[in-house]
Amino acid sequence: MKHINLRDLEVSRIGLGVMGMSAAYTGANTDDAESIRTIHRALDLGVTLIDTAEAYGPYTNEELLGEAVKGRRDQVVLATKFGLVSHAGAGLGSLDSSPANIRTALEGSLKRLGTDHIDLYYQHRLDPGTPIEETVGALGELVAEGKIRHIGLCEVGPETIRRAHAEHPLTAVQSEYSLWTRGVEDKVLPTLRELGIGLVPFSPLGRGFLTGAISGDTEFDETDFRRGNPRFTGENFQRNLRLADEVKAIAAGIGATPAQVALAWLLAQNGDIAPIPGTKRVTRVEENTAADQLRLTPEQVATLTALPTAAGDTHDEASLRLMER
Repeated sequence: MKHINLRDLEVSRIGLGVMGMSAAYTGANTDDAESIRTIHRALDLGVTLIDTAEAYGPYTNEELLGEAVKGRRDQVVLATKFGLVSHAGAGLGSLDSSPANIRTALEGSLKRLGTDHIDLYYQHRLDPGTPIEETVGALGELVAEGKIRHIGLCEVGPETIRRAHAEHPLTAVQSEYSLWTRGVEDKVLPTLRELGIGLVPFSPLGRGFLTGAISGDTEFDETDFRRGNPRFTGENFQRNLRLADEVKAIAAGIGATPAQVALAWLLAQNGDIAPIPGTKRVTRVEENTAADQLRLTPEQVATLTALPTAAGDTHDEASLRLMER
């Protein structure tokens, strides 16, 4: 597996998002043994960047990852997130990036993950009640104490990135980015490149659409957030299935899977991007990591880039309100 630098943090250029092992997707939290095997297989294949958050579960995803990396902590660039759980009483879903809440959140994450430091600690969503300078200043103190090594933000705009980076250097910003979710290209990605900050795309496979595994007959259980996601409902769903078929056709023409093509397109954008495709299956992590070896021609990249973006918003209205647009 090739490595890249997110500013000064070296990571595998394909990471692993483990949220779906414990939350949000059909089948989550049903086979921890297979999930742990998947994490171990990723490490065996050279994946170093593994991403979780205290909000996933909540807490259970960090516990699962902590169990999986026992005895292998030195192989992992461990990334987790704070700020979507208020530990002052409001609980899950309450934005709180106050310095006191950050320290409480961090101590919990360290315990659950079985480690004495977090390699990359993200603010999960911007807290409008706490100035970003105050939040990042508190994180800088934790860097000085050795409890975290690098600071990241999630789903923020250029102004917030600049203000935060001026307070303490940011290592990475995590945002949704894929073949058919391209919003970061306009302002966020140029800002990151100007400042030397890396990008960690989540949902690089379109929450399953770009794997080619979703069809008109696919059913999501009641715990799966895709049941209410605009891209997976009504006419948007049918249009997006047709878009996914176009990716399938391109993949078939070069002897690769749709997921590998989608990841290879992201990797072709520059050497400062480390996508974190999520899966809970060994076979999928093997498929995804093989994209490291796939080289798209300039013509293939151009053809993929010309595909239209997906129909529908990436999240429901409540979730979108938590993101800087």
